[in-house]
Amino acid sequence: MSKTARRVKGFRKIIQKVIHPPYVRTWIPAGKAMPGPPLGPHIGQRNINVALFCKDFNEKTKDIKEGIPLPTTIRIKPDRTFEIKFMNPPISYFVKQAAGCEKGSMSPGPKDWAGKISLKHVYEIAKIKSQDEVFDCVPLKEVCQQIIDEARTVGVETVVKLEEEEYREFLEKRKEIVEQQTLELDEKRKAKILRQAKAQTV
Repeated sequence: MSKTARRVKGFRKIIQKVIHPPYVRTWIPAGKAMPGPPLGPHIGQRNINVALFCKDFNEKTKDIKEGIPLPTTIRIKPDRTFEIKFMNPPISYFVKQAAGCEKGSMSPGPKDWAGKISLKHVYEIAKIKSQDEVFDCVPLKEVCQQIIDEARTVGVETVVKLEEEEYREFLEKRKEIVEQQTLELDEKRKAKILRQAKAQTV
């Protein structure tokens, strides 16, 4: 075997050897960890017992409302046992819950706000999120600013105060806008499928 061939073979071995970090970070819905995709294959490649993991995670999150997304860190020990750590739901979840909207905005900004939250909402969310490990030693003011920034990203406006009746009217009008946007998206998808079908027949 030539020197070049031996080098290529050596490089191939290096490429094939994948070194995984001793942890996995993912989002898992509370009480709904299942062995199937996407979770099963994601952690199964680390030789973790997927069925045991799902049972353990669901047991640990049984007192949390089912389906709430939980940012989760799975620390993998040398013997392939694991330790589960999960944080409070992401900021975007709390923001949309407080705003009363299921989806964010397609074009975040004054022309298409998906909802609104008050500064009081921001403060209450900040108190919850500040309990997360990632916010250790972070001043509450900075956590509040991060929540305001995240709210804007998903299309939720932060205001000083919300008037209940006025906001109810806003949400009703917003429903009509979302329905119209959904119809437009469906039409665009159908048009795209037709164009692809025509291109295949040509």
